[in-house]
Amino acid sequence: MNNTLEVPGAELYYEVRGSGPLVVLVGAPMDADAFAPLAELLAVDHTVLTTDPRGIKRSRLSGAGSTPEERAADLARLIEYVDAGPATVFGSSGGAVTALALAQHHPKLVGTVIAHEPPLDKLVVDADELLAATERMIADYLAGDVLGAWRQFFVIANIQLPDDVLEMMFGGERDPQVVADERFWFEHELRASVTWEPDLGALRDGGVRIVAGIGAESSGQLCDRTTTALAAGLGIEPTRFPGDHIGFAEDPAPFAAVLRPLL
Repeated sequence: MNNTLEVPGAELYYEVRGSGPLVVLVGAPMDADAFAPLAELLAVDHTVLTTDPRGIKRSRLSGAGSTPEERAADLARLIEYVDAGPATVFGSSGGAVTALALAQHHPKLVGTVIAHEPPLDKLVVDADELLAATERMIADYLAGDVLGAWRQFFVIANIQLPDDVLEMMFGGERDPQVVADERFWFEHELRASVTWEPDLGALRDGGVRIVAGIGAESSGQLCDRTTTALAAGLGIEPTRFPGDHIGFAEDPAPFAAVLRPLL
């Protein structure tokens, strides 16, 4: 089922598959389509909710931006509207930040949060340096240096990509919706996500089980470091998932095999 829900400042696009206990799969800026193959695998015995985050693709924005708290409130309203909770929420990247904000601010709606590689830059020792580099990257992107900004992004993330791959991915003619979503992320979403600092005490004591997930192929990358720091702050051991930062999209079957027991 595909539908939309009006919330303060936005109209949210969402999809519901299957039946059974509620599982929410969410990204930021990744939209619902990125999670569709994984959702199909889980929908054989779960109700699976996916959504485009506010301002991305089919979720139209009438407000100003996209903070983790706003996105968490959006998820809370979707969970209440679907009326199949409490939910298990799998969030990846910025969506993991959203999921943690949901656990922190709306704990009665969620039983488990699986935070896969949240970019919580403030939890690592070189936070000031990272955030300063992020500000330069955003400024360069908004000034029109798209390739230069993406080159900086992968340096910050400690992910090695050759220039010809960067050119193929982010140069030349590109889909207008992809470009629009990318600009929204750089302009309105990225800063709010990487500067968000979780209340570790509230997460430890809030009654929501937190799983900190790291890709087996993400060793040494920034999101490996931030997720390791999150796990340490919560007093838990990280859970390793197949693949890298987007392993759930690149090879969903082995990813689902590790995810399913956590549901």
